[in-house]
Amino acid sequence: MPTPNAIHENRCLGIFGKLLHDPNLWHLNRHSVAGAFAVGLFVMYLPPVGHVLIAGGLAIYLRVNLPIAVTLVWISNPVTIPPMFYFAYLVGCWILGIPPAGFKVHFWLDWHNWLAVLSPLLLGSLICGTVCALLGYVTIQVLWRWKLMRQIRRRKERYRAISASRLRTPSSNRQM
Repeated sequence: MPTPNAIHENRCLGIFGKLLHDPNLWHLNRHSVAGAFAVGLFVMYLPPVGHVLIAGGLAIYLRVNLPIAVTLVWISNPVTIPPMFYFAYLVGCWILGIPPAGFKVHFWLDWHNWLAVLSPLLLGSLICGTVCALLGYVTIQVLWRWKLMRQIRRRKERYRAISASRLRTPSSNRQM
């Protein structure tokens, strides 16, 4: 992962100006990471044009962890895009009440059919992206809280053990 200084000094990223100096873009805290998961998983389901720029812009605007948001959009890659977008198309067809076209390669490769597919695909992509973003946000919040509670419980047990051992041992020779 590049350091924040390397990103600040990159001349291609100069269009963002002082926005990249916000510390929330680089910190790993519960809200920043959960928000980055929501942004990354939402943008992942958008049609594959400028994913990294959209995720980066949203992360900067919403002040969430930039590297995580940009990295998560790479879940949608040439291997995962066909099943993801076909599922989004099926969801869009179900919402709109349109019978879906089967998964026939000649249908999908003919560009004349793309306009009929576009509206259910976009609607399904927005719905799937929103659901993934919500699930990602809630999952990170729950896991982070669970880990924090586990650390607190372990710390309390450790302090109890230390205080119990101090009660058993005398503090000076006179108490023996």
